[in-house]
Amino acid sequence: MDLRKLMKESGIVGAGGAGFPSYAKLADGADTLVVNGAECEPLLYTDYVLMARELPLILVGIREVMDFCHIPRALLSVKEHTAERLSWHEGEELDTGIFVKVLPNVYPIGDEISLIYQATGRIVRPGNLPITAGVIVDNVETMYNLARAVKLGERVWEKWLTVGGDVERHAVVRVPVGTRVQDILDALGIVVDPWESVIDGGPSMGRLINPQSAVVTKTTKAINVLPTETRAIEAKRINEEMAIARAETACCQCTRCTDMCPRHLLGYPLEPHKMVRTAMGAAKIEPVLVLNATLCCGCGICESLACSQGISPKAVINGYKALLAKNKMKYIATEDVDVREERDYRMIPSEKWASALGVRKYDRVPEYVGQMEFDRVEIPLGKIIGAPAVPVVSDGDYVQRGDIVARYGEGLSVSICASIDGVVSVQRDSIRIDKKR
Repeated sequence: MDLRKLMKESGIVGAGGAGFPSYAKLADGADTLVVNGAECEPLLYTDYVLMARELPLILVGIREVMDFCHIPRALLSVKEHTAERLSWHEGEELDTGIFVKVLPNVYPIGDEISLIYQATGRIVRPGNLPITAGVIVDNVETMYNLARAVKLGERVWEKWLTVGGDVERHAVVRVPVGTRVQDILDALGIVVDPWESVIDGGPSMGRLINPQSAVVTKTTKAINVLPTETRAIEAKRINEEMAIARAETACCQCTRCTDMCPRHLLGYPLEPHKMVRTAMGAAKIEPVLVLNATLCCGCGICESLACSQGISPKAVINGYKALLAKNKMKYIATEDVDVREERDYRMIPSEKWASALGVRKYDRVPEYVGQMEFDRVEIPLGKIIGAPAVPVVSDGDYVQRGDIVARYGEGLSVSICASIDGVVSVQRDSIRIDKKR
């Protein structure tokens, strides 16, 4: 079996948030598969519930990758609190060659680079791919989707996600890809008040959405409803242009943002306080001055916890990232780096991070609601890393769940399948399907 082709046809992408086509990770040269079940953000319980209910299928997916890439060892990596809930122990062998790796309850331990170091003790050279350190990283739900493709012949049509925040009913649900967020909230009896905002994802790295128009994508991990005055929401509503201008004048160069930066603590040449000190005007003339900005993981510690001046180094770095992307520039190291001695003492406890974001009081284990069905979906053709899929259906066509409605495009891309039975309407950037009544 050509596992790469199967994954491409089945529409399998990284389910942890990035949306990288998973078939592209399959390569020789790795001796360890790190399976990310960390869920390092507050309020997220999707992977925990998935592991509690579907571990046998997850293990099947892990085995498929191990066998295809000739990998002798896999580490199913979870935080301490998840391990306790699942009654797992450090080093426990769940299946031949598949071991439990217990991670500390800190943020952002789910960041790929931090995860690899914590699980294996290896540092990926700055700007390089994990395979250069002999590691492949995949999310728990990605392994579940792979197992369904191999054993059940099912393409990716549904998404597991947590619904939480300032709501009465916290739930983990399974919904068709392309489901309107508002339909999910209505089905759970959740009303979003005028003083509240909605996030696709976690409170740290998730994005603000309009629930009336936003839909669930293959990378949606959670839907969180939070008061707009919450620090987590305020950080997302920052006007980046104004934040950059303010940072250039208000920064006192205390270095606290750098002292607490997770990537800096891993030895990466990223110093947020110096990023702030570099004027955007100078960076536009000489982008190489801010090349290190591409090493930032976007965790937000610098803006929501570290800075004593109330400015946003993250906003400044995001501006530099956009500038570098426009110029197709990226930092890639050719030499190893050394982890800083102070790292173990500067990692952020998960509870402290939740408090800093103002969301700790909303953090509780949700109920499992299970599969939910809806009469309409609008499936994005893009919303992943790589080229968008190309529609192979026309307006008025009738499709069944699992049918391919868009074939993978040129280069890095995956196919898209129907997530419900119904009649197709091809939009500019999506495919809408309505159930026949």
